[in-house]
Amino acid sequence: MSRRSRWAARSALAGVLLTLAAANTGGQTPTGIRDWDDGVKYARGQSVVPVFEGWVPNPDGTYSLVFGFWNRNWEETVYLPIGPENRIEPGGPDRGQPTVFTPRRGKNLFEIVVPKDFGNKEIVWTLTTRGKTEKAYGALVNQEVLTRRMVMAGGSLTAAAAAGNDDVGNESDPNKPPSITIDPVQPLTAPAPVTLTAAVSDDGVGAPPGATTRKTMRVVWSLYRAPTAAAFERSGNENDAQLAPTGGKATTMLRFKAPGTYVIRATATDVGGLATNKDVTVVVR
Repeated sequence: MSRRSRWAARSALAGVLLTLAAANTGGQTPTGIRDWDDGVKYARGQSVVPVFEGWVPNPDGTYSLVFGFWNRNWEETVYLPIGPENRIEPGGPDRGQPTVFTPRRGKNLFEIVVPKDFGNKEIVWTLTTRGKTEKAYGALVNQEVLTRRMVMAGGSLTAAAAAGNDDVGNESDPNKPPSITIDPVQPLTAPAPVTLTAAVSDDGVGAPPGATTRKTMRVVWSLYRAPTAAAFERSGNENDAQLAPTGGKATTMLRFKAPGTYVIRATATDVGGLATNKDVTVVVR
């Protein structure tokens, strides 16, 4: 399919999906993503699909193209190193994309900033798994524009809630996202464990009106880049911490079984649903 045909098809599909998303108060539907469910839940053996979530206009006139993925497996985590099977062009193959693809949906995981004069160019993310090649085309299509708040909320805001509220922390919704820092880690030798500590702070704003209980912040640790699995002290999605609404320190311990360069991500989510990511690199010899 030619670039012009892709733009026309994407614009038509995006318009339909955006209309449906606005009518659905349960949340936003990323534009340009196909429904990969065929009614069967596959535990493993399926492909990973790159997803272009949309783009955000930046104050300096540049644009941020936002990407995520859709792992069709319900149980299998797929590892794809940067290279022919996990590449972004132009400017790649490495443009900051993940190499670890956990089961199901990974939303709003990384951004690529493009210049003011990007025009109708495209950034293409290509993934090849199980012999199947999938591509995501990042472009400045009008129907795929996002707000910064939508990205920080993982796309969970309704269209009505996001409309006219692009400035995070403005008067209509003063909630600001949490800030997070992670202590650096010295190189280590496998299979030695490492303890990671994240310091998180927040304004404590954002609890739903009328809430009777005071929610807490949540910090979740995950592998963003890795040659293979690493064992957190708790398995699955339980490698998280509950903090006071205004923050605190979150720690986790993990053990590496193979040498390589690992990128560990901590995601802090405040009581209003805004999330901030912070990565730390660990070199294992």
